[in-house]
Amino acid sequence: MGQAVLILIKPDGLKKSLTGNILTRLSESKLEIVAAKMVRVSKALAEEHYKHLKDKPFFGEIIQYLQGDLHDRKKVMALVYWGNDAITKCRDLAGATNPEEAESTSIRGSYGRITTNGVYENVVHVSSNDSEAEREIKLWFSPEEIIVDLYATKDELPKLVPGKVWAK
Repeated sequence: MGQAVLILIKPDGLKKSLTGNILTRLSESKLEIVAAKMVRVSKALAEEHYKHLKDKPFFGEIIQYLQGDLHDRKKVMALVYWGNDAITKCRDLAGATNPEEAESTSIRGSYGRITTNGVYENVVHVSSNDSEAEREIKLWFSPEEIIVDLYATKDELPKLVPGKVWAK
């Protein structure tokens, strides 16, 4: 059975034109990309994504970082990779969250840095476990945007244009 993982190429990765390099590195996982899009990150989306860090002193900076305020790139590339052991494979390729602790051959070890304010500019986000992957994927994507059926859906009525929403 396949496993899904959310990958975000963050604004610093886009500003440094690392998208191709990152996707090439992630291709080593032999996983399938089942969803991809560019997203302008609202404050509400950033806060919901990082809600587990809301009590941390760097919460404001990490929200600004994900929104692109620190890099003049008001977007991220959001992807869903799918396949066997997707989370482990992608997290191994990404490296440790702290770029200074990441293996030099990992994505974060190669391209990440820590700002003078202590914000980890680690180029990518990778879901940490199955439950976080599901929460994050449902936050960033609608069912129609993913080419495989990852989670249960239900029809939503009434709508002018029929569509699906995530089942609870």
